[in-house]
Amino acid sequence: MTESSKVSESLSFSYSLVTQGKYNFYTLTVPSDVLARTCFVSTRDEDPKKGFQRVLDAKRAEEIAAYIDSGLGTIPSAIVLSAQPEAEMTIDRKKKTLGFKSHPRAFLVLDGQHRVYGFSKAKTALRVPVVVYNGLSRRDETRLFIDINTKQRPVSNELLLDIKNLAEYESDVEAVLRELFDQFMDDPGSPLLGLMSPANKAAGKLTRVTFNAALRPLMGNFGNANNAEIYSATAAYLTAFIDGLAALKAPESITSPVVFRAVLQLFPEVAQKVKDRKGAVYTPDNFAEVMGALFDRLKKASFSKPGLSYRALYETMSETLRKKFSL
Repeated sequence: MTESSKVSESLSFSYSLVTQGKYNFYTLTVPSDVLARTCFVSTRDEDPKKGFQRVLDAKRAEEIAAYIDSGLGTIPSAIVLSAQPEAEMTIDRKKKTLGFKSHPRAFLVLDGQHRVYGFSKAKTALRVPVVVYNGLSRRDETRLFIDINTKQRPVSNELLLDIKNLAEYESDVEAVLRELFDQFMDDPGSPLLGLMSPANKAAGKLTRVTFNAALRPLMGNFGNANNAEIYSATAAYLTAFIDGLAALKAPESITSPVVFRAVLQLFPEVAQKVKDRKGAVYTPDNFAEVMGALFDRLKKASFSKPGLSYRALYETMSETLRKKFSL
């Protein structure tokens, strides 16, 4: 079938009618390749294909396409659409079928934009649940779009990281980070005991997202060290650092994402100085000896009001650590 004949093609699918409040909509399943050629994402774009490319994240769409083409993918959540005049939508109540023209501007996507964009990049077609509204004004479409994208909250990154192990989706590095987080959270001698929140954001506590972002860049520094060795060295370092913050009357600052990431970024420099002076003997006392001048020269505000950039705080600490003593 040529592209021109596809545009004029009439399609029909079985539907169910649903009423919620003042709205009626139709639920049905539609092949993903049909959605890819009949949906667009913005009323402000004349070209449906360029609309997807301009408005959405191509990398995310490629990931969805790869997921579909793997043969293992399943997408049970519904795509939410608003039928446009170009769809020439019809309802056959006797046959319980919904018909429409295969037109590139048949449906405006209200929810599921990246999934539809992914469908257009996938080689494989699969049947997808769809919700279709008909006869909406532009105002109603806009209000529904806002409601769907503000009142229906996605699962938090913290929870996704916490359950990745159950889904057997973890990479090797993620598995190590999970085990280290759990040890910092549960070990009675942990300097972060009582300061960790594994699945949700919580005031005054470190999440897996912050912990992983801070520790992941350091994994190459640990070479062939096992988890116990990594934990021992980083726990000793954090113990010394938190003691230094306590001397500044700011120990609670360690749970600030900005402070925590800056502190961990400084770890390789401090550990190298410990190794040069003491050999590979990573104890709280040895770390404290190296960092003594750091807490002598910095003020409480550096940590209690660190600003928004962990890199800026890290650079301040790194420069302070390198300064030579002078009378």
